[in-house]
Amino acid sequence: MRLATWNVNSIRARVDRVVDWLERGNVDVLAMQETKCSDEQFPVMPFLAAGYEVVHCGFNQWNGVAIASRVGIADVQVGFEGQPTWSDKPDVEAAAEARALGATCDGVRVWSLYVPNGRTVGSPHYVYKLEWLAALRNAAEKWLSEDPSAQIALAGDWNIAPTDEDVWSVEFYQGSTHVTEPERAAFNAIVDAQFTDLVRPFAPGPQVYTYWDYTQLRFPKNRGMRIDFILGSPALAARVVHGEIVREERKGKAPSDHAPVLIELA
Repeated sequence: MRLATWNVNSIRARVDRVVDWLERGNVDVLAMQETKCSDEQFPVMPFLAAGYEVVHCGFNQWNGVAIASRVGIADVQVGFEGQPTWSDKPDVEAAAEARALGATCDGVRVWSLYVPNGRTVGSPHYVYKLEWLAALRNAAEKWLSEDPSAQIALAGDWNIAPTDEDVWSVEFYQGSTHVTEPERAAFNAIVDAQFTDLVRPFAPGPQVYTYWDYTQLRFPKNRGMRIDFILGSPALAARVVHGEIVREERKGKAPSDHAPVLIELA
């Protein structure tokens, strides 16, 4: 199985690119984030025409997660146990956002995750981000305790650069979200719960990124961040024979600002 994750930054704007890459890359399962549409607006037909089933969770033009699979989709779950809710308006009741979608694809439990950005350090959204990650850690630990042999992929845009090597300039991001110690500790807590970064062994070292801002020629200058990951349970990690960041897909006409991240399973 070839399993990937990709923050597509609006699926309606990039559906042709995404489906084209699925076919060229021989990808079996794709977790997508930031689809930026409701369920009714998601362009299902191009995926079906290419042989992929799709499940999607989206409420409006913000966030949105999806899973496309040509090896089956079962046991679909919107949101994980204990997922925090959010509202930035005092007069609007907090609700769960479209940030987590799970499905079983050929025996692998795939979660497409779009971790909250955090906005600014110390803001209510930053606190929400840390609470969201803590709840995910608790849920993931519970899944493994119930079935230590479970094959689980936590795939998505984590909005965290876990080490200094994962940003082009530590000084540039000083005082910003994505690089603070609480965020990194929250990421590492999930790693400590036995979920391994499945791609890093195949894409080691500094200056290896998954995201580049559109402005100031960040991509040509390789001024990026590594914030997209597939974290896998022990049983899944044991099957990985290849991993890569597909940097070429950040090139060309109207790309997403993220590149796909891919693993291959024996």
